[in-house]
Amino acid sequence: CSGSTGGGIKMMRAMILYKQVFREIVRSLHPQAVRPVRLGTKPVPETILHAVLGFSFMYMVSIVSLTLILSATGLELITAFSAVVACLNNTGPGLGLVGPASNYQGLEDIHKWVLSFTMILGRLEIFTFLVVLTPTFWRR
Repeated sequence: CSGSTGGGIKMMRAMILYKQVFREIVRSLHPQAVRPVRLGTKPVPETILHAVLGFSFMYMVSIVSLTLILSATGLELITAFSAVVACLNNTGPGLGLVGPASNYQGLEDIHKWVLSFTMILGRLEIFTFLVVLTPTFWRR
């Protein structure tokens, strides 16, 4: 559901991202074609497309950087990656040491702190968190 309270990429964003990728493929084949991204019958404004692409980029950067942080602190790669994805999306179990037959209890404190931050980041949907970090937000 695109209005859910869980983290992760919402269906609306995923659909816009898919249609944007498809539009770019068509544009590479037909450079002169004008093909707006549409949701239903309404074209999606370019500002929304840029926001969705920016969110998707930050989402992937977050996954990669947090996975590398966990891996650098001694967690195996598959466990680190799946734990980051599970916590960023607020979905629960991952793979490896945090799989469905286990839980997060066996992780070290540093791993739990990083994953707690990841859960907050996922719940606030990255951009909200980044806005809070800007000086402009605190001047108002």
